[in-house]
Amino acid sequence: MVGQMSDLIQEFDGKSYGEWVDWYGEKMPDAIENATERIYEMIENLRGAMGLIDKDLVRRWVRDLVLTKTFIGFRCQESVLKKIGDLKGQPYRLSTPQEESQGIDGFIGETPVSIKPITYKTKNMLAEQIEAEMIYYEKVKDGIKVHCDL
Repeated sequence: MVGQMSDLIQEFDGKSYGEWVDWYGEKMPDAIENATERIYEMIENLRGAMGLIDKDLVRRWVRDLVLTKTFIGFRCQESVLKKIGDLKGQPYRLSTPQEESQGIDGFIGETPVSIKPITYKTKNMLAEQIEAEMIYYEKVKDGIKVHCDL
């Protein structure tokens, strides 16, 4: 949708908002109604799902986030640092709490790195500015796959 909209706005040669509204309405006569229907259907699904959320479900989600995902993520970071450090013949270390607060997960040699799951790339995460080399990983059937430019 976003790509399509940027193509359309470039195709539009008018100047005013009113011209844009008229032009878009002629070019895409059902677009607003179709989008409204799709979004409303999602809202209705969300309403139904909200009724299924109870305190026990929230507790299980928080437990998984705080305990499981934190432990696995931390161990994954350490494994990635060690493997890349070994491949580059350089020492590695985890970050200090102060460095971590800046988005740095560790160092390979003197190079600060931030290690994130590959899904981080597609989520536009909080538009944070991390002054470090980015390393992405993804879980695969028999381990993890690492993406980096070091």
